Amino acid sequence: MARRIIDISVALKSGIASDPPRMLPEINYIDHKMSAPAMAEYMGVSVRALPEGEYAAVEQVNISTHNGTHLDAPYHFFSRMNERTVPGGEPSWRIDEVPLDWCFQPGVKLDFRDRPDGYVCTPEDVRQELARIGHTLQPLEIVVVNTAAGARYGQDDYIDTGCGMGKAATLWMLEQGVRLVGTDAWSWDAPFSHTKKRVAETGDAALIWEGHRAGREIGYCHLEKLANLDQLPATGFTVACFPVKVHRGSAGWTRAVAILGD
Repeated sequence: MARRIIDISVALKSGIASDPPRMLPEINYIDHKMSAPAMAEYMGVSVRALPEGEYAAVEQVNISTHNGTHLDAPYHFFSRMNERTVPGGEPSWRIDEVPLDWCFQPGVKLDFRDRPDGYVCTPEDVRQELARIGHTLQPLEIVVVNTAAGARYGQDDYIDTGCGMGKAATLWMLEQGVRLVGTDAWSWDAPFSHTKKRVAETGDAALIWEGHRAGREIGYCHLEKLANLDQLPATGFTVACFPVKVHRGSAGWTRAVAILGD
């Protein structure tokens, strides 16, 4: 089969509901005409001396490392990781310490689009879906989760849509040797608006960010705000998701892609 590349990243875009209001990215677009006067002044020439009075297009951005499609490092989840294997744990890896080998591996897609918004997936959910697609997880495979949120990116209800992965489900996959996972939702966990209701009903603060907190026990990474997962088969593709090398960062942006065929 001829090689095919599917873009599984969202576009970094301002002016849409991609994040909570306090976390929205800002992009200021400077076109060729706008940049020309400053360059002409610096060079000591008139703007008319530049080709058609134009210089360079450039964008100025105000974003966090968690805007757009990005890869979260274990440091994002907690200050320590690997408490299962290292007494007292060890300092969590930052994004510039994540093994690049984790970021280019065979992919597996779990289709949980039928789960209601706010649902927290369990190990049994994962096992049943793997049985349905006839796959046994292998170490370092990249597991991506297709939720109902993928079709709502940029819409007002995006951050409240889709299911999330619970701590037990996350740990079960990590116990199989998986070290990188991803979702097309805003968060690997269930939407905060739904978690808030569950915490109010139960008084159990351990429900907050439970999937992320799995990294305290076994260090791992996850991708958030993926796209086009509905276009992927359950298996038979490779994920490439190398993060931008942000010094000591908690995350790095990535142009994640799925590669099908040879």
